[in-house]
Amino acid sequence: MNTPNIAKEDILNAFQYRHATKEFDNTKKIADEDINFILKTANLSPSSFGFEPWHFIVVQDAELRELLKPVAWGAPLKLDTASHFVLGLSMKAPMTKWDSDYIMSMMKDVKQFPEDVIEMYSKFYREFQEHDFSLDNDKKLFDWASKQTYIALGNMMTSAALTGIDSCPIEGFHEEKAEALLKEKFDVDTSKYGLSFMVAFGYRKEEPARAKSRRDFEDIITWK
Repeated sequence: MNTPNIAKEDILNAFQYRHATKEFDNTKKIADEDINFILKTANLSPSSFGFEPWHFIVVQDAELRELLKPVAWGAPLKLDTASHFVLGLSMKAPMTKWDSDYIMSMMKDVKQFPEDVIEMYSKFYREFQEHDFSLDNDKKLFDWASKQTYIALGNMMTSAALTGIDSCPIEGFHEEKAEALLKEKFDVDTSKYGLSFMVAFGYRKEEPARAKSRRDFEDIITWK
């Protein structure tokens, strides 16, 4: 594994280049190699305790995209023009509670912890849920999982920008109706997964109408 040596100016240029693309050039498609690269950065993203409480659905079927439009008011133009459209799902309480089968499987089968480490890790994780963050109901547990899934979202959008690919994150959807649709038409077990965000990828149809605006650097950083 080589130490990364990407020029800082190239990274900052990618952040300047990236913008929330409202309409994509529907004549341009992202190569399989490139979209798999973007998805791989989600796969390699960090998460609290390393438990990866996420799943991503790449929606390329035109009929399924049409079904999403009525429940996602922020998405129709992106659904029509994006090369690739991704649903970011986060795990619900039955998957993320400290003693769930999924968490036990992650420690035993994925991380391959020995039994004594599993016991120790379970103790820490339970303490984190019940006391440190008071994740004492299903809503809190899902919101915590969504925080982790957003790390993957940020990494996907950044990796896309670094390779000249545009993106747009979308929260403009009706949660209850969207999840009902996912259950009925996408075969998602909504007792285990909820929709955190949508994100479109492709190539911009036009350049942004105005330059990127941000608060002054000095206004958001405090050194102590």
